[in-house]
Amino acid sequence: MTIRFLALVVAFAALATVPYWMPGVYYINVASQILFYAIFALGLNVLVGYAGLVSLGHAGLFGVAAYAAGYMLQLGFGHPLAILVALVIGVASMAIYAALSLRSTGIGFIMITLALGEILWGLAYRWISLTGGDNGLSLKSRPELFGFSMSDVNTFYYASLVIFMLSLAAMTVFVRSPLGAALMGTRDQPRRMNALGYHVWAIRFYACLFSGLLTSISAILFVYYTQFISPQTLALTASAEVLLMVISGGAGTLLGPIVGATLVVVVKTVVSGFIERWNFLLGAIFVAIVILMPEGLVPGTARLWRLAWRQRERGASVTPGSAEAKP
Repeated sequence: MTIRFLALVVAFAALATVPYWMPGVYYINVASQILFYAIFALGLNVLVGYAGLVSLGHAGLFGVAAYAAGYMLQLGFGHPLAILVALVIGVASMAIYAALSLRSTGIGFIMITLALGEILWGLAYRWISLTGGDNGLSLKSRPELFGFSMSDVNTFYYASLVIFMLSLAAMTVFVRSPLGAALMGTRDQPRRMNALGYHVWAIRFYACLFSGLLTSISAILFVYYTQFISPQTLALTASAEVLLMVISGGAGTLLGPIVGATLVVVVKTVVSGFIERWNFLLGAIFVAIVILMPEGLVPGTARLWRLAWRQRERGASVTPGSAEAKP
């Protein structure tokens, strides 16, 4: 427990001081990307890790919230109203998404979410009068928080960090709540939960709404970061990337999606500048994780740490003068 607390303190101190030790503006921007993609991955992890429902259309919901914020700003509305409308539309879209996709589970759920994601991508690509088509929507400004402009790299990073910490806290409360426990029960024993009187469909629906809220929050940060939104944001590859973040880091854990988001963003933005075939490298890393740590990086590392600790204790208990050490 002490080691875990110490690790959390060190991690928080490192995040809080990123602008002071990170070499250059570019890498601070990369850190901001990691934060809002980690929120996105946490949102998907609600379904993949805790509900046992793999979604391949989450990028569509991400894009809906992003377009809502961008379109409101283009119409001349203020940032607070644009953010509020984006959150409402994002969660409402998730409600429709859940009502349609929760009709099935397993492969059926995957195929329905894939189809819904492709429909949203097609609408964004073809509805040019609303989305701008390939030209997308551009934002001219970022909001100000307490007199500090988010156009400043450090200010945007700290705003993203605060929102990330709040999202992580909300995720922690959700997982440890009765609803979170019931959701994990529907993942492991849905028939038994139904026999015990739990409304399995309603529990999964509420989980989808919470997932949609986190997804919408990350989409708003994404729009303000890039100041641009295009149909490519809703593409299947975007859904696959965030799913890769969840699986590689460790589905069903709090830290797993964060580690996975860090891995994917660093390879995609930093390593790609040095290695032309960065897609091949990312695929190779993912294959290695699946083979060596099928449960993900975070649970796999914890398992290896416990194994090494037991081996160390076993070695320390067998001293050279003990009876066990004698031939």
